[in-house]
Amino acid sequence: MDDLNFTIPPAKPSYDTKVALKYFKASGSTMNVAAGHTIFAENEKSNPFLLQRDKMYFLLEGEVGLTVNNTQVWVIHNGELFGEMGLITRMPRTATATAKTDCRLYTLTSSQLYAALNTAPEFGLLLMSIMITRLRDTISFLKANGGLPSHEELKDAEVFDKKLLDKLADELDDSAHIRYAADKVIIQEGQSGVFMYVVLQGAVEVAVQNNIVGRIERGGLFGEMALITREERVASAIALTDCELLSISRNVFLELVCSNPKFAVSLLSAVGNRARFMASLRD
Repeated sequence: MDDLNFTIPPAKPSYDTKVALKYFKASGSTMNVAAGHTIFAENEKSNPFLLQRDKMYFLLEGEVGLTVNNTQVWVIHNGELFGEMGLITRMPRTATATAKTDCRLYTLTSSQLYAALNTAPEFGLLLMSIMITRLRDTISFLKANGGLPSHEELKDAEVFDKKLLDKLADELDDSAHIRYAADKVIIQEGQSGVFMYVVLQGAVEVAVQNNIVGRIERGGLFGEMALITREERVASAIALTDCELLSISRNVFLELVCSNPKFAVSLLSAVGNRARFMASLRD
């Protein structure tokens, strides 16, 4: 579990290729595709009845091009993974992936991913780090180009269902339960972060450069990006109403990821949905 040690600053890039390969090799399947083959198509959605299932991919050899509206937006090289957001969020693909050369890949289906998370919870942290890095890059782009969403556009769905939320509230001690009065600043953009927060009661607004970009309500979370990557907060959070929150430190976060795969899956889905939404604003 050394990969989960938050006392060591994260390496750049956001993940270690050898570590990622280990998980794909242990839990996934191999796949060979010829140059010109479409691996998945934009707007494609899995259909279990037709034996079409979402997968994520680790590229062992070759090059894969990602296109949106027939325009190439990225090239995947050896040691990189792709397709994870479609698998984790279970939403239609946002791009088309086409083999530029003959390629060899490892693939993971949803059942293989969840099996990997059960046996190697650090794999979940790896995926979160990758998606958060992409999300941070997108937010930086939107800041520079005036494309941040308004509060009418983004409202986080419930991340933790009632059963899991009640379980978290019961398991964490009284010191983790904190209250904020309406209009109080909970976290500040640009500061370092050592806690993430889950909303038990009330509502919290999220602001970037003093612009309200979203609202978090019961069952939602915020602050996880800085907790996982150990970088500055990319947004501020302000209590919209009187709030009761659960504050989760790095050590507690690690314990939850290791002991409760459902917690890791819920968090992965939340980060994936945010990254997906923000990426859509770049178009």
